[in-house]
Amino acid sequence: MVAGGWPADKVKRWPVSKLIPSARNARTHSDEQVAQLAASIREFGWTIPVLVDEAGGIIAGHGRILAAHRLGIEDVPIMVAAGWTDAKKRAYMLADNKLTLNGEWDLERLAIEIAELRASDFDISLIGFSESEIDDLLEADDGSEGPGAGSLAERFMVPPFSVLNARGGWWQERKAAWLALGIQSELGRGENSAPGGSPQPLDRAKAAKATAEPGGSKMPAADYRKTHARGDGRWRAIDPQG
Repeated sequence: MVAGGWPADKVKRWPVSKLIPSARNARTHSDEQVAQLAASIREFGWTIPVLVDEAGGIIAGHGRILAAHRLGIEDVPIMVAAGWTDAKKRAYMLADNKLTLNGEWDLERLAIEIAELRASDFDISLIGFSESEIDDLLEADDGSEGPGAGSLAERFMVPPFSVLNARGGWWQERKAAWLALGIQSELGRGENSAPGGSPQPLDRAKAAKATAEPGGSKMPAADYRKTHARGDGRWRAIDPQG
């Protein structure tokens, strides 16, 4: 625990004119990005306080302050890093940007989220992805880039299951189909994982015989996939083809 509490324990509002950009800030903000930040603030409001020192020097939030100037916002939420040394402030200025960049996307889940937001008529320009990035992502997800692409259902011929499906009971049938492929959820869904880590050949014929039971009626997995399970919604959010 940081002595004296966390900066975020006390959020205040200060005039934008009191905040001083750091000459040591190594992160740049293009006009395009500032416009995106401004559009985000218009839609969602101000969600992250600017981190400053006692004198108003900006430690984190330079891009948001540029957006505030563009929007004509006069005062913004801030939090003060009280008692921080110069080295600590400079280090966090780098960490605040780099630690975020170190994260990775689950591309299949990302494609699902973007596709469903687009279908809901939400303005997806607000999420920061360009139209070309979105198109490339959705094309990769629909299997148009060759072998290995596409949804789990297309790749393995069996609709995937989730721990959330355990409430039903029919999920046991689908899990059996995954096990027939040599994939065990306890060991992850890697390259045909099996106990002990030894790869097992895919028995696609056996998997094709496995059935899912949406709503209690048996249906071949291939046919079930074609219906997209829209009727009961049990795996709509899991299968990118849904």
